[in-house]
Amino acid sequence: MDIDIKEYIAPLLKWWWLIFLSTLLAGGTSFYVARQQLPLYSTTATIIVGNAIENPNPSNVELNITQQLAAFYVDLAKRPSVRNAAREALGISQFPSEIFVQQLNNTNVIDITVRHTNPALAQAAANELARQLTLRSPTARQDALERQEFINRQLNNYETAIQDAEQQIAEKQAQLATLISAREIRQVQNEIATLTTALQTLRRDYTSLLANTQAGATNTIRIIEQAPLPRNPINSNYMLTVVTAAGLGLVLAVVAAYALELLDDTVKLPSQVERLTSLPVLGGIAQIRGDNLLVATRQVRSPTVEAFRVLRTGIQFSAVDSPRRALLVTSPTPFDGKSTISANLAVVFAQAGNRVLLIDADLRRPTQHLFFNLPNRRGLTNILVDFEGGRPGEQIMFPIEEVMQETSVPGLFLLSSGPIPPNPAELLGSIKMHYLIEFLLAQFDYVLFDSAPVLSVTDSVLLSTQVDGVVLVLRANKSRRAHVRQAVQALHDVRAVVSGTILNDLKVRSEGFGSYYYYTDPYTYGDEQTDEKRHGPVQALRRLLLNKGTKVGKAQQG
Repeated sequence: MDIDIKEYIAPLLKWWWLIFLSTLLAGGTSFYVARQQLPLYSTTATIIVGNAIENPNPSNVELNITQQLAAFYVDLAKRPSVRNAAREALGISQFPSEIFVQQLNNTNVIDITVRHTNPALAQAAANELARQLTLRSPTARQDALERQEFINRQLNNYETAIQDAEQQIAEKQAQLATLISAREIRQVQNEIATLTTALQTLRRDYTSLLANTQAGATNTIRIIEQAPLPRNPINSNYMLTVVTAAGLGLVLAVVAAYALELLDDTVKLPSQVERLTSLPVLGGIAQIRGDNLLVATRQVRSPTVEAFRVLRTGIQFSAVDSPRRALLVTSPTPFDGKSTISANLAVVFAQAGNRVLLIDADLRRPTQHLFFNLPNRRGLTNILVDFEGGRPGEQIMFPIEEVMQETSVPGLFLLSSGPIPPNPAELLGSIKMHYLIEFLLAQFDYVLFDSAPVLSVTDSVLLSTQVDGVVLVLRANKSRRAHVRQAVQALHDVRAVVSGTILNDLKVRSEGFGSYYYYTDPYTYGDEQTDEKRHGPVQALRRLLLNKGTKVGKAQQG
């Protein structure tokens, strides 16, 4: 479970700079834009259509009509004619552009909101726009106002007559209580009935006349709340915008990091290699930089060299019952670092007191002689091509002493490739190669082969059937999963014994974990001029590894 968590977190740690920069850029841009904006003020004027709010028992018909009228006035307020009239009334050249007119929850109430950098102008515009709407209602026209004055005078007369009739009826009823004569009682009751009929007529006429006034009209508009002068800008809390923008940038960067990892099909972690190949990861080697790629001969106490020692132990104990003494080191594709791993691994085997022979079996692009600053005039191809063995049943004695070279590391010998042959695969897969390996195992404790990449040529596949074990070198963030699977499958198809894999060129900080065995920062040795004089062949090696167009024939010249 811990490995799974590391894999999920690894993209975040690898692309931390992208996430940090995206968040910083989004937040910084939002902060700059927010600081450049002028303060914006907002105010609202409220109007109402009809008089339903004053009627204690409004009918559904009246409510529906006022709601429909409110929707009409909302549309009317958005028209240029109304806004131009308000602009001319205010005597300004340009009316505020941010105007929001809305009907509240499908009621007969309308809100007119104006936003502007000038709070006084926002207030004046909202109130004037509300006034312009009231002027466009039927009750606001001039003829309607004149008729309203006449109706008001008639209403006053009706109110006086109604009050008089009610007073007379009250007096008659009081008088009726004191009468004894039946004739007088009948007469007063007739008068009360006459006054009651007249009162009902007055009230009916009064109600009918009242309906034609603004107080009883349905299609009328009133301002119920003037727009106040805004004091605080609505965009003063720009930090919320900054935090929101930074959060959005963070989310997008995280999504981009996982998307990049999803599109990247290279291996990065040991756990990925184990699941992909079903093979153990024997060790992890940190990125090696500098002109001296043979780090095992220098900085012997560095964590990088200790990683090679742990790798040596992993190989030795990968098969306790049948020790792997003849080892083939290869890789799926070129430039995975197999030659560097082979050379340093041979050094640490020799430093453990073993007698080790390193054979450069890459008969197409040999490089091991450059690591040890040795010539490459004679080597493996001379033995395989020139030497003629004895008759069947006789012990074959190869003149290995004539071609192998002693290195500066005690106990480590190098058998370089020699001249590049026209048929490397046939030589490496020959029966003579099988006899040579048997002969060498009798002379040395360990025999290490540096061979060509598996997917480039068939040399390694043929040679893998004649050794005790194969170690596959993978380069972190470069070796593609499809290539790794194909290389492992090619070795399994010929029933080669694959001891495990090595994950090379690990970048510790970017991978998101502190240690897999031992890791260290890249080492650089000496200054450029000193290393150029001291390690000229090594520099030639680096040029060979980096220049894909270099011809193999030039590489083998020591």
